[in-house]
Amino acid sequence: MHVSTHISAKVALLLLAIGLLFQAPSYAQNRQSTTSELSREQVAQPTDKYFEIAKNLDILATLFKEVNAYYVDEVNPNSLMKTGIDAMLKSLDPYTNYIPEDEIEDYRTMTTGQYGGIGALVGTREGRSIVLMPYEGYPAYEAGLQIGDEILSIDGIEIKGKASGDVSKLLKGQANTVLSLNILRYGETTPRTITLNRKNVKINNVPYYAMLNAEVGYIVLSDFTFGAANEVQTAFEQLKTQGAKKVVLDLRGNPGGLLNEAINICNLFIPRNADVVSTKGKIQEWNKIYKAQNNPIDTETPLIVLINGRSASASEIVSGVIQDYDRGVLIGQRSFGKGLV
Repeated sequence: MHVSTHISAKVALLLLAIGLLFQAPSYAQNRQSTTSELSREQVAQPTDKYFEIAKNLDILATLFKEVNAYYVDEVNPNSLMKTGIDAMLKSLDPYTNYIPEDEIEDYRTMTTGQYGGIGALVGTREGRSIVLMPYEGYPAYEAGLQIGDEILSIDGIEIKGKASGDVSKLLKGQANTVLSLNILRYGETTPRTITLNRKNVKINNVPYYAMLNAEVGYIVLSDFTFGAANEVQTAFEQLKTQGAKKVVLDLRGNPGGLLNEAINICNLFIPRNADVVSTKGKIQEWNKIYKAQNNPIDTETPLIVLINGRSASASEIVSGVIQDYDRGVLIGQRSFGKGLV
């Protein structure tokens, strides 16, 4: 699961500085009057740090100006600030991230499973960007891109040697925008140019489900973006109509996603009002126990959950609940071990 903050660095620094200089006393008084149930140490601790925060912000601003003015090479302020923020958050844990405005599309993809693009899986092979799979019904497929096509340039930008993440950013964009690809088809010597219109692409959380034999159904859950629970329910019900008496839920390689989707998937197989997961943090008022809110669709069909070392976060919530309520058995390897939301 990804809990991130999308703000402008300059605005954040300005607002924080104003708050520190002018609002700290009143904030402390209001907090003290409205949180009488907290201990004196809990109330006093944040105010004790206000001076240190203000002092260090001043040091940061001064250093930032000095580097920008006197460093031997030209400095990109936005890039330098992003590097500093990333290093600061990395010192806390691997999962607290800052998402700048130019990366918001990647964040939306992670949480919704949707993005504007060409609808193709592109991978890097020996420094070359190769089309691995054009998805039927999307621009890449409709424009005639084929498996094995090498992408030479995107909108005139040479991509040889670029990382797959950089290539992906060039391919993505707003829906209905035009994109020009220069490609070299396998077996040919002359490149060709293909023009496409980007389209909203939806990544399925359940890319595959089928009957393994006459009695065992199989569901692959690859992500926990918006709608994952509905997709699992649809797949499960389809398999039941095909005669499934047992179901395998494959969470191998699933990195997690939205907490609510994990809870809703658990809710499909455990009784209503059963505890699913609890969260605890620094702010006691935010501590919460999440329960199954709806009636389950099935509490009897035996389940097998497949996990491995790359099954993390929401995957671990679902597999743990299935095991704790004796709704099924876990098979595979020790999971990743991410307990933060």
